[in-house]
Amino acid sequence: MEDRKRLFFYLLLAAQLCLSSTQVLRIGGIFETRESELVSMDELAFKFAVNNINRNKSLMPNTTLTYDIQRINLFDGFEASRRVCDQLALGVVAVFGPSHSSSVSAVQSICNALEVPHIQTRWKHPSVDNKDTFFINLYPEYTAIARAILDVVTFFKWRKLTVVYEDSTGLMRMQELIKAPAKFNLKIKIRQLTPGNQDARPLLKELKKDKEFFILFDCSYHMASELLKQLSSMGMMTEYYHFFFTTLDLFALDLEPYRYSGVNMTGFRLLNVDDPWVASTMDKWAMERLQGPKQESGLMDGIMTTDAALMYDAVFMVAVASQRATQMTVSSLQCHRHKPWRFGPRFMNLFKEAQWDGLTGHIVLNKTDGLRRDFDLDIISLKEDGTARGVVEGGSRLTKRWIKIAVWNSYRGMNLTEKSSRENNNVTDSLANRTLIVTTILENPYVMQRKSEKELIGNDRFEGYCLDLLKELSNILGFTYEVRLVADGKYGAQNDKGEWNGMVRELIDHVADLAVAPLTITYVREKSIDFSKPFMTLGISILYRKPNGTNPGVFSFLNPLSPDIWMYVLLACTGVSCVLFVIARFTPYEWYNPHPCNPSSTLIQNNFTLLNSFWFGVGALMRQGSELMPKALSTRIVGGIWWFFTLIIISSYTANLAAFLTVERMDAPIDSADDLAKQTRIEYGAVRDGSTMTFFKKSKISTYEKMWAFMSSRKNTALVKNNREGITRVLTTDYAMLMESTSIEYISQRNCNLTQIGGLIDSKGYGVGTPIGSPYRDKVTIAILQLQEEGKLHMMKEKWWRGNGCPEEDNKEANALGVENIGGIFIVLAAGLVLSVFVAIGEFIYKARRNADIEECVSFSSRMEEMGISLQCYKGVRRRSRPHSEARTACVLCQPKHTAKREGARRDSST
Repeated sequence: MEDRKRLFFYLLLAAQLCLSSTQVLRIGGIFETRESELVSMDELAFKFAVNNINRNKSLMPNTTLTYDIQRINLFDGFEASRRVCDQLALGVVAVFGPSHSSSVSAVQSICNALEVPHIQTRWKHPSVDNKDTFFINLYPEYTAIARAILDVVTFFKWRKLTVVYEDSTGLMRMQELIKAPAKFNLKIKIRQLTPGNQDARPLLKELKKDKEFFILFDCSYHMASELLKQLSSMGMMTEYYHFFFTTLDLFALDLEPYRYSGVNMTGFRLLNVDDPWVASTMDKWAMERLQGPKQESGLMDGIMTTDAALMYDAVFMVAVASQRATQMTVSSLQCHRHKPWRFGPRFMNLFKEAQWDGLTGHIVLNKTDGLRRDFDLDIISLKEDGTARGVVEGGSRLTKRWIKIAVWNSYRGMNLTEKSSRENNNVTDSLANRTLIVTTILENPYVMQRKSEKELIGNDRFEGYCLDLLKELSNILGFTYEVRLVADGKYGAQNDKGEWNGMVRELIDHVADLAVAPLTITYVREKSIDFSKPFMTLGISILYRKPNGTNPGVFSFLNPLSPDIWMYVLLACTGVSCVLFVIARFTPYEWYNPHPCNPSSTLIQNNFTLLNSFWFGVGALMRQGSELMPKALSTRIVGGIWWFFTLIIISSYTANLAAFLTVERMDAPIDSADDLAKQTRIEYGAVRDGSTMTFFKKSKISTYEKMWAFMSSRKNTALVKNNREGITRVLTTDYAMLMESTSIEYISQRNCNLTQIGGLIDSKGYGVGTPIGSPYRDKVTIAILQLQEEGKLHMMKEKWWRGNGCPEEDNKEANALGVENIGGIFIVLAAGLVLSVFVAIGEFIYKARRNADIEECVSFSSRMEEMGISLQCYKGVRRRSRPHSEARTACVLCQPKHTAKREGARRDSST
């Protein structure tokens, strides 16, 4: 009995030990090997993941994960079929690999038949019929990658792009981008690398010749490493080029040779390197790799590639799925029997439902097709400063580093990272220790040849406003520069074929990095080059000879009032005199008794005859008055209003008289652009192929269109080569030059014979030109704004624009008046005297004839005697000649013209 109990106890203990024993789970891996590597990166990651899972008992506490690895050659689908059958015969829960498409298809067909999950970590175009029910791929879904590429291109606002792809699968990944020109204003050129040939220099040379500065490379990281070397040898690793690589392993490349190249480079990164667990895992991986065989060239030492990280995550996904699978047994499967694994569909569903935060982010699979459609991609950009993590004894080394500028999600799209949006690097970061080529043009006072007895070389040959500006920018940004004059001596304009010349052409061709000159910011130039904020604002105006001053004429005393005013004053004087005469005749208070001693006299008299009324008006206008004074209220109102009127007129006349007599007046034949457009006698033009010429050429305003028609019809004479030639023509011929107001200001300060005519025709500014996409544009703009706030731009302008100056006409002292100023007054006086003599003679003759009509006989001797007595200057009294008939004479004397009988008094006396 005791033996039975002891036997039962041993059997129970053995059962418990069997139940508590560790379960073994086997996975299979088929990896392709290259001639250049002993062990593939995928196989190393596969083993690394299995070892980490077995060390971490919290994930699979009662299970030990083992593996079976088979190695095959590339493109050997038959060998892949044999090896997968061998693994299935051993009993595996999942098959990993291979990577090439031909081998993948062979393995996939067998796994579908035997219902064993086939896990892939490389890009593979999905089947059209979707019959791969046991296929799982952790590589991001290709249509999502295509959308990410398009979003990056639109984010950078590229207007033209060249796509260079390695194989036909690249066109599948580019399909969204290829459709983009229909929706976006984007020009795309598509080129293919020569298959089987890693020498891409002929293609790169062609791209450089065509000035393709924005290039997208769709290739593997092996080819990307070779391309970077060849781009560097071709001189294309500069700040003007922007390369976008679609490979997810761009971050793993060794960029040490391109540390100071200044190139712009953008790529994707799937690894979540910001996670501490991911960083720790990558450090462990790096330590093992440094102790093993040396990795392939082109990668940083000890770096983990994206394919390796995906393989690592795929193994962990198997562990997560198997943890949920209870009472699952793995049986040996034979390829020739076609008997599937009975737990295969169940395990496949558990795998699709599993979720894991791995090295490549959060992993969620689509339950329908087993693809990874929800994922995050880091948009990384190469920066010039800082340190990059290099796993060399746990330290770091100084080099360029990748900065995450955005995160792209397959459902939410692109989202800029908070760090990149707040990051404000010092403006000197990318310009320090760089030597920039600066193109300019000789133009006073912007750039001038320095005068020296010694032979000058380099930048010392020049001086001027732009040289001072360039020096200030260099001090702020920390760069050095080499000044070169533009080869053709032109600013830059387009011909009929759309081709540029001058400084604009040199910027387009990247012959120069900056154009620091009086280069006007215009719409057409902005489409071909970039401009900084303007460092000087100005407008177009007219340069012309200063008109000769004209001295006032002898009758200049009439100039203070216009002819119309003089006419109105005379009409007003005449009108007031007439009104005064009528009112004085009408009112009874202006009539009075001429003989106050005889109140009974029937005669009344009125002093305001028509001539006396005119004399009253003229006397008030001349501020002299007269012996005639109005007595009635009505006539006094007329007189008071007239006195007030003459007060204002005379005061205004006196105020303006001094200015018109002492100041020389400038009579210019033109006063504005409209005056130029209305005439053809004065020829006018601008600098050929300059911004001023372009303004008139493109203008739609009728006046300016008319002016451009005039200039274009006389191109050989109206348009000049430069400002110096135009100034010479203005001084020597009847020519007006259209040019910038700042240049006119500088010229007129040094040549008093020239002046600006009219105001500004337009408003524009001078800016520093850079090639399109240049990283220097924003930094130069910040520096210019700094100089503007500090007032240095104003001080530089005062330094170079201030000349000896011309005498201001406002400050001109009044000259003594000469005969040429007021000689007209003497002429008027003399004319008045002569006129009075003739009038006096006429009066004498008239009176004599009247007396002759009264007297019957008049002797000539008596009249001459009377004239002689009148001309005696020492006698003031003479005897009036009397007629023979006293009654007749008395009748004439007793009946003056301006007397009248009082009819009413006569009636009273008769009664």
